[in-house]
Amino acid sequence: MTATDTHRAIDAVWRMESARLIAGLARLVRDVGAAEDLAQDALLIALEKWPESGVPDNPGAWLMATAKHRAIDYHRRNQRLDTKHAEFGHELEVRAELAQPDLEAAMDDDVGDDLLRLIFTSCHPVLAPEGRLALTLRLVGGLTTDEIARAFLVPVPTMAQRITRAKRTLSDARVPFEVPRPADRAERLSSVLEVLYLIFNEGYSATAGEDLLRPALCEEAMRLARVLAGLAPDEPEVHGLLALLELQASRSRARVSATGDLILLLDQNRALWDHLLIRRGLAALDRAQRLGGASGPYALQAAIAACHARARRADETDWRRIASLYDVLANVVPSPVVELNRAVAVAMAFGPQEGLDLIESLGAESVLKAYHLLPSVRGDLLFKLGRSDEARAEFERAAGLTRNEREREFLLRRAKECAIEH
Repeated sequence: MTATDTHRAIDAVWRMESARLIAGLARLVRDVGAAEDLAQDALLIALEKWPESGVPDNPGAWLMATAKHRAIDYHRRNQRLDTKHAEFGHELEVRAELAQPDLEAAMDDDVGDDLLRLIFTSCHPVLAPEGRLALTLRLVGGLTTDEIARAFLVPVPTMAQRITRAKRTLSDARVPFEVPRPADRAERLSSVLEVLYLIFNEGYSATAGEDLLRPALCEEAMRLARVLAGLAPDEPEVHGLLALLELQASRSRARVSATGDLILLLDQNRALWDHLLIRRGLAALDRAQRLGGASGPYALQAAIAACHARARRADETDWRRIASLYDVLANVVPSPVVELNRAVAVAMAFGPQEGLDLIESLGAESVLKAYHLLPSVRGDLLFKLGRSDEARAEFERAAGLTRNEREREFLLRRAKECAIEH
């Protein structure tokens, strides 16, 4: 294996293991900022050693063992400041050597999942809402600061400051690493749901890199949503989110070609859709609606996804119902992105000019100026209206805005199609 191959393998391992690594370390050191630093230290050691020794058979376990030894050193360095640190450092050393389970933590918490603890800790009310989301996407989703900044449509330095401030706030407030008891859970639940939603979205449509999909993120978001559904069985929006994620994930295999190229929804082979996930998603949506949550933002989006899931062919899609659902969603959670999606649905239901009229009013929205899907959608509608030159310019502009290589290739192909059509 070449050094380049090894570094690619390390990057892949980090993407898959970083969240569990940080979560496990946070349970030990009770400080998410310190846990991330320790995990990064282990990564640096891997970058030094693995090119020579090769990638271990169990790289995740190797990283955890290395990080635990760093954690012991971390506490030993602080022995002089606090004798309790010395005692805790000895406790960590014993755990690392004997691999004994943390029985006290297991008895003190009714959800034995370090990742779930990490999410609830990162979503503590002591943090501002934007800090909760950014920190959890960094720690649990394994996203880079740049990727998170693009997900939030804010400058990278702003996002870096936001993440640093959030970690410092948690440390200064000595926030416990735990899933809160039921009485305190509700106030953090909406933030947790939004975090899982954003993690899934990054997996479903990667903001940057060579791949359109990051399946591990989708799987992790769905797994944690299922855990939450068991934790809060009477919360309709939990089931609404779970329904949305499973219905969206059902299309994953059909979204890319054998060569990794993007396939649009209307062109997908629906035989490749995962019908088990569709059934599970529809059942979760039904439960959300029976609990009185039909108008919740996640249940509404799940209802839109269900319209696609129920259509055996693209031309059987009930676009008028989808457009009406987006009308409701725009009132419940108004945002430029929702309005853009509503314009697409209106175009499909009532014609491209109707959709284009709605999109023209969105061009002035500052939050969408760097959002590649705005010129992409506009280009598609202009192409359908026979305005090929304008459509080509929009596709080229969209290609210049996206950071995902596969999306860029797709958009440039669309631009060439416009030139041929002209």
